[in-house]
Amino acid sequence: MSGPVWSQVVGQDRAVEMLSAAVTSAAALVSGESTDSGAMTHAWLFTGPPGSGRSVAARTFAAALQCRLGLGCGECAGCRTALAGTHADVRLVVPEGLSISVAEMRALVQAAARRPTTGRWQVVIIEDADRLTEGAANALLKAVEEPPERTVFLLCAPSDHPEDVSVTIRSRCRLVTLRTPQPDAIAAVLIERDGVAEDMARWAAAVCGGHVGRARRLATDEDARRRRAAVLRIPLGLRRAADVFDCADELIKTAEADASVESKVKDEAEQDALRTAMGSGGTGKGVAAAKRSADAAVRQLEKRQKSRATRTQRDTLDLALVDLAGFYRDVLVTASGAEATLNHPDRADDSATAAAQWTPASTLRRLDAVLACRDAIGWNVKPRIAVEAMVTTLREG
Repeated sequence: MSGPVWSQVVGQDRAVEMLSAAVTSAAALVSGESTDSGAMTHAWLFTGPPGSGRSVAARTFAAALQCRLGLGCGECAGCRTALAGTHADVRLVVPEGLSISVAEMRALVQAAARRPTTGRWQVVIIEDADRLTEGAANALLKAVEEPPERTVFLLCAPSDHPEDVSVTIRSRCRLVTLRTPQPDAIAAVLIERDGVAEDMARWAAAVCGGHVGRARRLATDEDARRRRAAVLRIPLGLRRAADVFDCADELIKTAEADASVESKVKDEAEQDALRTAMGSGGTGKGVAAAKRSADAAVRQLEKRQKSRATRTQRDTLDLALVDLAGFYRDVLVTASGAEATLNHPDRADDSATAAAQWTPASTLRRLDAVLACRDAIGWNVKPRIAVEAMVTTLREG
């Protein structure tokens, strides 16, 4: 039996069934009703395509493990604090830069070795486990090989690059494979949980590419809808040579602006909290020393925030590239006469126009250019250089 907390996990019935069974076994272990771990194990790897809800599933599983009733009621303090990210025994690692360092992982493993303080389990959730450096992966491997009795490791990694998580770690984890949620399931969540109007919810679910978070943002943020529209105007808007640089510039500036908006409030709050914690604004003896320490700590924080902003910018740009790739796929579908569902059904007229103007071979070259741009940015090529090279091919075909 699964509790209400599992409603957070959209369109993943098989995964919920597996995790619910593990929660039942875990509750029996904690209560002493059983000494058999059954469906429960100490390390899990959540994998699936972008937007499938890997981190949501991991957080929900953590909440159910901490549930006072042992099923994920969604009402008790264990469920609520775990979902909110404030539970003392649920540690969440979200890489703010492009990788997770060995120092960060060693500190986490050391903390995870302690017994739970208020909860039933010590749970460690590592989002983007594919970003572990080699040293960080080795530090984690030792903990996974010799886990403390009440510690559970939940790793999340995309299914398109599973090899980025070392095979030795993967072999010690139970795999939870998520699939792309269906549009109807996404629309239902937007309507019931987020209060989105039905027409808007169904449109967002149809164009989000199965990404629940993206659907919510498109349904609730007019700027996000405007940015998507600007990206999808590019394929048919490259008429002159100068358009190459204009479109590349717009893509980069949009990503930078999005990252800036997302980071600004968070950065300022973090800096204010750090200065206060370090004694900034105080009076009396030792104020000068406290100020120097606070300034040094803020400089370190600013360095981490800059790294986080770079990652946010690249993630935002990657979403735009995914939209572009989806458009060229739609052109191929339209040209072939296949009845496959379009990624951008609201742009069906543009897809038909492009299919009439381009040969399938030139469309494939354009699609390859978008995918190559994504790869180049993944390899730390400067985004502007990668995007300009891509847009040149998009114009020439």
